[in-house]
Amino acid sequence: MTTFADLGLSQKVLSAVTDAGYTIPTPIQLGAIPPALQRRDICGIAQTGTGKTASFVLPMLTLLEKGRARARMPRTLILEPTRELAAQVAENFEKYGKNHKLNVALLIGGVSFDEQDRKLERGADVLICTPGRLLDHCERGKLLMTGVEILVIDEADRMLDMGFIPDIERIAKMIPFTRQTLFFSATMPPEIQKLADRFLQNPERIEVAKPSSTALTVTQRLVASHNKDYEKRAILRDLIRAQDDLKNAIIFCNRKKDVADLFRSLERHGFSVGALHGDMDQRSRTNMLAGFKDNQITLLVASDVAARGLDIPDVSHVFNFDVPIHAEDYVHRIGRTGRAGRSGRAFTLVTKSDTKFLDAIEKLIGNKIEWHDGDIAALPAPMESQESDRPRSKGRDRDKDRDRGRGGKRSVAPKAESRQPEAHAAPIEEAITIVAKAEPSVNTESQKADNRRPQHGARNSMRPNPANDDQRERRQRHHRDHDDGPTPVGFGDDIPAFMLIVANAKG
Repeated sequence: MTTFADLGLSQKVLSAVTDAGYTIPTPIQLGAIPPALQRRDICGIAQTGTGKTASFVLPMLTLLEKGRARARMPRTLILEPTRELAAQVAENFEKYGKNHKLNVALLIGGVSFDEQDRKLERGADVLICTPGRLLDHCERGKLLMTGVEILVIDEADRMLDMGFIPDIERIAKMIPFTRQTLFFSATMPPEIQKLADRFLQNPERIEVAKPSSTALTVTQRLVASHNKDYEKRAILRDLIRAQDDLKNAIIFCNRKKDVADLFRSLERHGFSVGALHGDMDQRSRTNMLAGFKDNQITLLVASDVAARGLDIPDVSHVFNFDVPIHAEDYVHRIGRTGRAGRSGRAFTLVTKSDTKFLDAIEKLIGNKIEWHDGDIAALPAPMESQESDRPRSKGRDRDKDRDRGRGGKRSVAPKAESRQPEAHAAPIEEAITIVAKAEPSVNTESQKADNRRPQHGARNSMRPNPANDDQRERRQRHHRDHDDGPTPVGFGDDIPAFMLIVANAKG
């Protein structure tokens, strides 16, 4: 049986690998390490969780034992699609390179430029970064890429397929043509392979599993659900509680908003849960991942930022709250469990509107996925809405509050043209006498101001203008909520319209 000692690695690297507890290389490591040590270009395709990171870290450490980095001129460059993957590769260099005195620089967003500049000034043997932050440093004149000997593009399909192509092309032009290029990915569709061939020269292709295949150690099941989110959340909660062997789990959503909503729902129902998505700052993302790895939280609700390459060895379950839109993402998501030979379970909630995405997934992996407790046709009738689980709609509540007074009753004032006389009103002559008695002979300034308001109301009552109704209602609500004005005299704004019409006629 082949061991790491048979692959041509240096003694320092072998010692670190032994200390880490590894003796037998995985198939991708067995196929990629020897040609990488020979300075060949590599195109490695293997299932996620099979040790692709060590396939380029170990030979790079051996090759870097000779030579020394100069300031602002890194010797090797590793490109990663996400900050988490970049940080994880840096951890691998620390683990396997503990017997080396190499400078490893990590350039990712969310970290101070000044701190990263100081690392570059010391000289970086290994530069690990996301494309955007690398180009930022280059544009600021802090990096020279002419000394790069090895270029590694990890998760190659993601890097090339999700908008990184222009950045990768710019970076490749900065690096010497004689570089060694290593590509590693779990999926490599034909159209992506054509792009990869532009960066590789006579590559050694190592394909240890069918592209886009899933690990046999992962048990996959589909769970039928109705479309409503609160129903899906209830099914997910029941599914989680039914797993007797659940140690920890990652729950994937398609959108960052759904990550936040599902996190709040699970937290409200007493689960130990955290959230991870791209809008979080780097410190929060790092702390959340560390808490999940250390078993401080049991469930991690995440977007696809956690689907690629994250090495959390002992994840027992993966739940797809949403069926991924891109079929390749399904392979990466369920690859977070069943790693390093361990067994894992993956459940995907499927609604009627998800059938086309499900068909694409089954076509990609070449297998039909079994249903858990019946397919969509066996679904029971939709359950009633659970208001305690659904997030409160602030916009709708504001509209209700706007139309309600302090006592909780609707406070929209009636329009002027809709006001009618009371059924039991006093005779007209008696009403005129009441108005005359209520009006004093001498008006103070404040009383004059108050007495002008009924006249204004009279004009509006006699000649209604529907266009001003909304403005008048807002003004009335304002006066009602601010009771600091002068006290009204007589009937005030509440004088019936018919009394004002008669009074004006006699005057």
